[in-house]
Amino acid sequence: MALRRGGLAGVCLALLLVTTTARAEDKLSVAIGQMDAWVNQAAVLGQKAGIFQKYGIVLDNVATQGSGETIQAVVSNAAQVGIGVGTLGAMRAFAQGAPIRIVAASFTGVGDLYWYVPANSPIKTLSDATADNTIAFSSNGSSVQAVVLAFGQQLGLKAKPVQTGGLSATFTQAMSHQIDIGWATPPFGLREESEGKIRIIANGNDVPSLRNETVRVEIMNDSVAKNQDLLRRFMRAYRESLDYLFNTPQATKAYAEQVGVPENIVSASVDKFHLKAGKQPDRISDVDAIMQDGVKYKILDKPLTKDQLSELIQILPPGS
Repeated sequence: MALRRGGLAGVCLALLLVTTTARAEDKLSVAIGQMDAWVNQAAVLGQKAGIFQKYGIVLDNVATQGSGETIQAVVSNAAQVGIGVGTLGAMRAFAQGAPIRIVAASFTGVGDLYWYVPANSPIKTLSDATADNTIAFSSNGSSVQAVVLAFGQQLGLKAKPVQTGGLSATFTQAMSHQIDIGWATPPFGLREESEGKIRIIANGNDVPSLRNETVRVEIMNDSVAKNQDLLRRFMRAYRESLDYLFNTPQATKAYAEQVGVPENIVSASVDKFHLKAGKQPDRISDVDAIMQDGVKYKILDKPLTKDQLSELIQILPPGS
């Protein structure tokens, strides 16, 4: 009888080891638009701090040039998770049949986006730009594009929108005068501003209608989102990583070293641009207004139905 108990215990231990091993082998490729931006660091710093591994997940974080490229990667399942995707871009892709789900809000409001010019530019404000000037946005369907379109529709901006890709590529084009007005997100460019190399001339929150909209989301390929155990563990690790990012000096130091920016500039940018307030994962705000903007700017053909929204948005409650 004792032998049988020992045998049963051995079987249970073997099953536990198999389960633990299987969980340790859960690998997810994560496509991140503007990977060096502070607001997109949960996956990056959480992985480095061992938080995702604690939940049996290993991330392969890959940088993209913005929402369009990120969505394509997730749709094709080259990446299973997309970080910092424009909400309208995700809605448009889903409406066209893309196998994606929204699993978290990424950023609410647009105060983390700003537009700048070289210090010697004659442009002082957006109203100085003419139809002969150009203004940058990252990619089609991105929150950056939504703000630039709103600059035109609501603030009367005359400059021509030009797709420029990521932060570094945009900076190069702006400083070499290939474009007139560049875009960025903190802390990128803030050291150059402090050195007098660039001037910030506009912020996303200059458009009042966008201040309360969840403009970016985190998405998953449907094949992963259907795995409730994996989704639950991912979201627990993601929320814990956000807490680490928000509240620990170790995260600030690690991020500052990663992007080559002094810690004081990182900390100041988090406060100045109200980044913590916008980085709330559990609720998509002003969904109706987002869809109305999408139709107005011809990103969506029509608003999504209630059933479509219910299928698209799969945010697990905190603690689940």
